[in-house]
Amino acid sequence: MSSVLKTRPNSTTSPLSHNLKNNSNYVKSRNRFIFFKQPRRTCLLYSKLDFYSRTTVTHNVTQNQNAKICNFCQMGNLTNAMELLTTSQRHELGGSTYCSVLQLCAEKKSLEDGKRVHSVIISNGVVIDEALGAKLVFMYVNCGDLVNGRRIFYGILNDKVFLWNLMMSEYAKIGDYRESLSLFKKMQKMGVLGDSYTFTCVLKCFAALGKVKECKRVHGYILKLGFGSNTAVVNSTIAAYFKFGEVESARNLFDELVDRDVVSWNSMINGCVVNGSSRNGIEIFIQMLVMGVNWDLTTLVSVLVACANIGNLSLGRALHGFGVKACLGEEVVFSNTLLDMYSKCGNLNGATEVFVKMGETTIVSWTSIIAAYVREGLYDDAIGLFDEMQSKGVRPDIYTVASIVHACACSNALDKGREVHGYVIKNGMGSNLPVANALVNMYAKCGNVEEARLVFSQILAKDIVSWNTIIGGYSQNSLPSEALELFSDMQKQLKPDDITMACVLPACAGLAALDKGREIHGYILRRGYFSDLHVACALVDMYAKCGLLGLARLLFDMIPQKDLISWTAMIAGYGMHGFGNEAISTFKKMRIAGIEPDESSFAAILNACSHSGLLHEGWRFFNFMRNESGIEPKLEHYACMVDLLSRAGNLSKAYKFIESMPIEPDATIWGTLLSGCRIHHDVKLAEKVAEHLFELEPDNTRYYVDLANVYAEAEKWEEVKKLQEKIGKRRFKQNSGCSWIEVGGKFNIFVAGNTKHPQAKRIDALLRKLSLQMENGDYSTKLRYALINEDDMEKGVIQCGHSEKLAMAFGILNLPPGRTVRVTKNRRVCGDCHEMGKFLSRTTNREILLRDSNRFHCFKDGLCSCRGFW
Repeated sequence: MSSVLKTRPNSTTSPLSHNLKNNSNYVKSRNRFIFFKQPRRTCLLYSKLDFYSRTTVTHNVTQNQNAKICNFCQMGNLTNAMELLTTSQRHELGGSTYCSVLQLCAEKKSLEDGKRVHSVIISNGVVIDEALGAKLVFMYVNCGDLVNGRRIFYGILNDKVFLWNLMMSEYAKIGDYRESLSLFKKMQKMGVLGDSYTFTCVLKCFAALGKVKECKRVHGYILKLGFGSNTAVVNSTIAAYFKFGEVESARNLFDELVDRDVVSWNSMINGCVVNGSSRNGIEIFIQMLVMGVNWDLTTLVSVLVACANIGNLSLGRALHGFGVKACLGEEVVFSNTLLDMYSKCGNLNGATEVFVKMGETTIVSWTSIIAAYVREGLYDDAIGLFDEMQSKGVRPDIYTVASIVHACACSNALDKGREVHGYVIKNGMGSNLPVANALVNMYAKCGNVEEARLVFSQILAKDIVSWNTIIGGYSQNSLPSEALELFSDMQKQLKPDDITMACVLPACAGLAALDKGREIHGYILRRGYFSDLHVACALVDMYAKCGLLGLARLLFDMIPQKDLISWTAMIAGYGMHGFGNEAISTFKKMRIAGIEPDESSFAAILNACSHSGLLHEGWRFFNFMRNESGIEPKLEHYACMVDLLSRAGNLSKAYKFIESMPIEPDATIWGTLLSGCRIHHDVKLAEKVAEHLFELEPDNTRYYVDLANVYAEAEKWEEVKKLQEKIGKRRFKQNSGCSWIEVGGKFNIFVAGNTKHPQAKRIDALLRKLSLQMENGDYSTKLRYALINEDDMEKGVIQCGHSEKLAMAFGILNLPPGRTVRVTKNRRVCGDCHEMGKFLSRTTNREILLRDSNRFHCFKDGLCSCRGFW
């Protein structure tokens, strides 16, 4: 122990201390503690460990940051993902993180956030490689910014076909099909091979542009590349062929397709429906069900449209049940199509029920239900729905406006129509062609042809519907000359169609323009339009009103499937020619054929009875209409019965009949009775009836003239003088009477007392000569008919100055011997002219056909076909 103690002071000389002295790797401290320096190798080892430690921490932080952002993206939390992204350091973010955030921006269509991410990428100096570039393109395109999307796309042009497909598809979606196809061409130049999605898009674009040849070329290219059996590509090809109306080609592709999916079946069903083969579409649907193929919403919608087109309500109801069971009742497109189907199938209750149960209604829903009410003739209700729709904040579109304008036209609601027209102008819809055409039709049907013509003149690009509407409007408003002028103008720009023929033929009928009518008939035969029932009926009516009743009957017999309109036209034709019994026979044949008469048919048969003096038959039809057909008589039916009674001399009965009418009689009915009073010389009743007329139409000259003639025939000259003075003082507006005759394709129009006609002297000389012969013959006692006439208010005007006489004389002077003289007058023929017609026919050995405002008078051998019933 002591030895040890002794050695401590010299501890510095021990081997250990020696080693310490000689080693520079130590440090001696003041408190005698020694700190060793690390050897060089040992220091390097520890510094590497420290570096790895620090790198691991940084890596973990970065990894955690990226993971957090990606996690937010997976949860759809764009706000937090953006916040973390924008606050992170450059070295902390990876390329996949940017892609994840861009994907979420695209999904949420947040263009603003997407642009912020793009800005961060640029500011961080991140290289935009193919993957990141593709994601940026996708974000911009999906958010609707095609400009920026395309700019980046061109910056990273590569062979990734999905990017080309993306750009092409987006341009196609916005309707820029040409740009989409332009990209396809560039893609081919760069040697990028297309896939099934590429060709699906290309086919849709060519189909939309109507490029049938290009579609067929692409089809051939597809077959060469081996996509001929690809279901998606074949489906698009089928849809393209249907677009061009090539149903057979589409069907062949479908039949050859082995792996059909629901889209294949839907393409076939919809293609058939769109191309007018709704029945075939339904057959394919049934085949689809038999084969156990699952249908979807698109299937049901297409088949419902087919049901609507052909009126198959039973199948439509079954599909309604299918849809409800498949929980499609909340789908707006399904409900809208259902509503339309019920409407077009005539089931207004079904349509209304669907509309009421709809949770969400759109402008399409409102338009469909309004159209349903219009189809059922409930025009006022349709207008009420239109107002209700607007009160609920739903803005009408062009289809709603067109539908409601049609309702206004049918209900004669001119004021409402003008209000809707104001809405059209205010909302810039006036340039829409269907809306403009509907407005033209509305004004024309409401009798305002001036405004109809104004709207028509403002249509920049008129189509065939525009012309047909305005021509038909003038025809319907008894302006046949203007209608024929418009028809002539139309032919300089467009070729007429079958509807044009149906619109212009009534104008020929109204003017009795036989030559023009024959010319149009030739055009109809050349174009094969006679198979159209409306055209055939218009031809029958035209020939009947032009006096060729035999030809009208011949054409009528050639109509294979006669409808109510064609039967009514023939009945009316017989009636206006005075063939009452033939009209009755035709009426009976119509009922045997299973066609029940309507208001117009009864008006035609009652007119026929009136013009032929068939009193008992007339009463029978009138009672049949009320009691068996359940049709309430209107003013025109009552007027026929008053005429029947008046002509038969039952004036007091006619007066009582008028008093018992459930509706207020108009001037036409009282005027008919006044004419009867003149025929049967009943002065007292005539005065009584005239009081009603003067109250209803105080400014109508005709009734004063009729009463004056009643007084004149009773030789009450003082009363005649008083009426003449009254007429002179009040300066009544007269509707000038005129007559016209067609010679050499030109109309020659005559008015009473006209001396300015080029042949006035020749005409006057002939009529004076004939008048003298009449005075010296059997006709002298019948000249009392010319006492007072609307065209010449005084007896001093020569009797040969009436317009129909002038026209008949002109025809005799200018037509070849033996040719029928055809004259038309816009009023009822006066008695003197009626006698002149009979005399002319006997003297000149000619047939003279005179059509007045009531009927035809066929003068032949000194007799008239009317037998006094006119």
